[in-house]
Amino acid sequence: MAALSRRLPQFRPILAGARLSDRLFACAGALAAISVAGAIGALVVGPGAALPFIVAPVGASAVLVFAVPSSPLAQPWPVIAGNVVSTLIGVGARLVVPDVLAQAGLAVAVAIATMSLLRCLHPPGGAAALTAVIGGSVITGAGPLFALFPVGVNSVVLVAMGWLFHRLSRHPYPHRTAPSDRADRRSCFRADDVDRALAEIGETFDIDRDDIGLLLREVETQALVRQHGDLVAADVMSRDTVSVRSGDDPTTARDLLLEHDVRTVPVLDDDGAVVGTLGLRELAHPAGTVGSMASLPSTASADTPLAALSRILTDGRTHAVVIVDERNRLRGMVTQTDLLIALCRILADSA
Repeated sequence: MAALSRRLPQFRPILAGARLSDRLFACAGALAAISVAGAIGALVVGPGAALPFIVAPVGASAVLVFAVPSSPLAQPWPVIAGNVVSTLIGVGARLVVPDVLAQAGLAVAVAIATMSLLRCLHPPGGAAALTAVIGGSVITGAGPLFALFPVGVNSVVLVAMGWLFHRLSRHPYPHRTAPSDRADRRSCFRADDVDRALAEIGETFDIDRDDIGLLLREVETQALVRQHGDLVAADVMSRDTVSVRSGDDPTTARDLLLEHDVRTVPVLDDDGAVVGTLGLRELAHPAGTVGSMASLPSTASADTPLAALSRILTDGRTHAVVIVDERNRLRGMVTQTDLLIALCRILADSA
């Protein structure tokens, strides 16, 4: 994809973060969704029916749902409500305005306003409103029922297929961003800074505000990696790490934590591989063995850039990253304290 973009600049994706694999998956998803929506529609109306079993705006909705599933315009409420409400508005415009051109303009304009007020702005909704006006006698004869079928049914099927396909592609749909308040406090900006920046720019962007914050935090991390990429986990990790075995008693683990004054210890299996981590939080309700109480470990290799570890160690939940070799054997740990010391050294060197 990168080579093609260099040779043919017009093939460069216009969407940030677009990958060839995602685009191919979007094509497959749209193919399946439109086929299923059409098949269900044909089954409902039966053979020889005059009413269409699928409508053109659903094709535009499919582009949003499968190609840009994180867009606020592609979420289930905008897809379903935007198409249905806009269709009803188109039907209403045809009833109250005699001229067809005036009907078309009024339908689209009112649809935009209504979708904005109902927080279901969806570009294909404009096409749905227009279809209700100029779609012909069969569509206009169906009246408000046209908004339920085929428009509503098509939209619901499309959303359901989007949910199914994106579970397979590991993209969350409906899209969810859950920023941590503690992560905000560890960044150099806050949520209200994002709001003020958007107000200052004065433009509308097809991205959720919380996603902007998530993106900016990742940009911070990548900038640190670029500036200090030569500093890796092996340079700062604690090598004299204490650990416990998965079959140990919880009392043994608690005594070890208190004796060495640490917050987290790695848990090893019988072969010495890291299988979890244990801290006082897990020991608050001791039961069974250490292995049954351990949390999933945050692990990294010794050559992981230190700046990349900062993303994990500042998420508000993780106190230490376990450094392992290619066989998942314990090599050391990078704690929040190790990270703080390393950053202080970086600042001192830069002064």
